[in-house]
Amino acid sequence: MQRLSKYLAHFGVASRRKCEEFILEKRVKVNGKIVDIVGTKVDEKNDVILVDNKPIAKNIKLVYIMFNKPEGCITTVKDQFGRKSVMSFFKNIDTRIYPVGRLDYNSSGLIILTNDGDTAYRLTHPKHNIEKVYITKVKGEVLKEEMEKFENGLFIDDGPKTAPAKIRILKKGNNFTLCEIKIKEGRNRQVRKMCSAIGHNVISLKRTAIGRLYLKDLKKGDFRYLTDDEIKYLKNI
Repeated sequence: MQRLSKYLAHFGVASRRKCEEFILEKRVKVNGKIVDIVGTKVDEKNDVILVDNKPIAKNIKLVYIMFNKPEGCITTVKDQFGRKSVMSFFKNIDTRIYPVGRLDYNSSGLIILTNDGDTAYRLTHPKHNIEKVYITKVKGEVLKEEMEKFENGLFIDDGPKTAPAKIRILKKGNNFTLCEIKIKEGRNRQVRKMCSAIGHNVISLKRTAIGRLYLKDLKKGDFRYLTDDEIKYLKNI
């Protein structure tokens, strides 16, 4: 027996969090009955499970893609404002995939797309503590005392203090500082808000790594399939 949301995610229906939404929206049936309780457990061998009255494709091929997101597109599948989505770069891929986590409209860099809901869950759940690396250009000169505040945690969005982070200066220029920033959380626009909290608005932001997955020389708008070693790493996080 296993949780229904985990079962759905395992067979590529969506991320585990999205599958929980499907359950709450009464889109899932188990043995002919609608199930709307997220914690429901199912017998994967004997129960008949439908999503939107359609059986789950259990022979689905799992796909794992690294994408260098350019600025000017969103990382959701659909957008109520009609903005360009990262999905527009994958029209020739037959398998239904979706982006894991988010990178805001004006930022660029590494995004993982997959149809493996379990892997998506591991990448985004806070308990796995996965470090993400950003190259960030900010306005003004970042001072040592500001870096210390940044690393010790900041209060943003009236929420709890951010977890300890890392910031390293790569270059100083005429009214800008280029920094490498490492965080292990994934709050909405977190890096931008943390930089603003120490008095330095972001000019540009690029994510270069998620855990042991590195963007390297992948060009903006391009993608590649993950290697076997990279997939193995994801499955053992």
